[in-house]
Amino acid sequence: MSAAQDHAQERDTMPALIKGWRRKCPSCGNGPLLSGYLKVRQSCTVCREELHHHRADDGPAYLTILIVGHLMAPLLLIVFETWRPQPLTLFTIFAVGCVGLSLYLLPRLKGAIVAFQWARGMHGFGQDPV
Repeated sequence: MSAAQDHAQERDTMPALIKGWRRKCPSCGNGPLLSGYLKVRQSCTVCREELHHHRADDGPAYLTILIVGHLMAPLLLIVFETWRPQPLTLFTIFAVGCVGLSLYLLPRLKGAIVAFQWARGMHGFGQDPV
């Protein structure tokens, strides 16, 4: 086993996921992970850990849709069956809820996916800098 693989195996996954959820660098936990709403920085501004290796792609969007759908669909049914609100009221409340929850979850899930890749040494994160 190479030194890069040993270094990657020493990284704890759960603390990295928590740091990523907070949109912080998975290595130091202090520097910002994102430079915008969803753009991952090239490297951490505090510890200089390279972050450009990530391959989050469509994962955060897929997980966001999965979570929002599984939360809102049963809630929509419960609200409709219990209180029978007007259709426009129901649509407005749930549209705002879905959009708000999606906007909240998307950058946090992207941070968690990048942190997971970092912790597991995926896509070049386990290699020592040259």
